[in-house]
Amino acid sequence: MRDRGKILAGMLLFFGLLLFPLWFNIKSGKLDYHPDIVVKTRNLPGKDRCVMPVAYMRTSHMALLKEWRDAVVRNGERVYTTADGRQFQRSLTGTCLDCHSNKSSFCDRCHDYAGVKPNCWDCHVVPKEEAQ
Repeated sequence: MRDRGKILAGMLLFFGLLLFPLWFNIKSGKLDYHPDIVVKTRNLPGKDRCVMPVAYMRTSHMALLKEWRDAVVRNGERVYTTADGRQFQRSLTGTCLDCHSNKSSFCDRCHDYAGVKPNCWDCHVVPKEEAQ
């Protein structure tokens, strides 16, 4: 019973340290920070839209790429047909990087922000950077 003050002080210190990042971000105005991505796409014939909607690609592009990898490597299925009937080659370098060719300002900014290190470049050749 005599340790009530120490326990209370310890709990306050614990919760203060636990919530410090939240308070710091609220105070500094960085609570809603998102990386500034340069989305410079090339207008190629027949490629006026992405394979999937932008909202899906922002959140789940890795699931799509893994699905493509499995379909190509395990089943030999190289053509992807979207729900609206458009067809794409299942290829990171042949489809995605045709339009989104600047890795450092497109891929790396989000991956660095999210703290992820995708293993795409273990097999795929890093695209040549194009001028902004």
